[in-house]
Amino acid sequence: MNPIATHIVAWLKTYQEKAKVDGFIIGVSGGVDSALTSTLCALTGSKVILLNMPIRQTSAEYNRAQEHIQDLKQRFSNVQAFEIPLTDIFSSFESVMPFDISHQALAMANSRSRLRMMTLYAIGQANRCLVAGTGNRVEDFGVGFFTKYGDGGVDVSPIADLTKTEVFQLAESVQVVHSILTAAPTDGLWEDGRSDEDQIGASYPELEWAMDYKGDSTELSVREKEVLRIYQGFHAANKHKMEPIPVCLIPRELKNAE
Repeated sequence: MNPIATHIVAWLKTYQEKAKVDGFIIGVSGGVDSALTSTLCALTGSKVILLNMPIRQTSAEYNRAQEHIQDLKQRFSNVQAFEIPLTDIFSSFESVMPFDISHQALAMANSRSRLRMMTLYAIGQANRCLVAGTGNRVEDFGVGFFTKYGDGGVDVSPIADLTKTEVFQLAESVQVVHSILTAAPTDGLWEDGRSDEDQIGASYPELEWAMDYKGDSTELSVREKEVLRIYQGFHAANKHKMEPIPVCLIPRELKNAE
């Protein structure tokens, strides 16, 4: 097995044993991050639960998720899976919102992710499983491309120190299905199936470069300057996701004055 995969699998197994739980639960989206994470969890030999939680998913996303689930179930006897359709629940949620949802597309997209997080924790807790996160280094610590208390709400983050390029390489080495390895990355929160690059304006290799760039921006090409601007804009806007929640500290003299 790939040495990085071996390291992550051992880390997961050690964490699970110390936490005194039975295994892991993962939301499978049809993307490479969740496919890699779930495969690594399966390689621990512990209980693994896969959830496909469609909310008006495109057929391509849904079919890739199902293909991956069937592949893992065939390869690993410790893997079980459930499909939890959430479209009707989400539609009911939309219907009671006190605003025009058509003008709040991002708020509703993020709500999809939060509904899935709640589902993962409900089923995970009932089965003594940790929620395994699927975020990679660029998403989690670079551009903050995740939903706060949605896919950012997890117990462990096994691939968060890997770039997207490294995720694809490792996914190939652990034999993730071909349809996922060749699909354009997408967060699965939009009915039109828009890709991550469509939303961000830069590819993951470009963002990886920008995340590590420390040179003189005056020496860059027009496109490199644009990518750096995109990266820095997302990083600044989403910093609140990547830092601890601000706590208002009360001066001791105010507490003593009561």
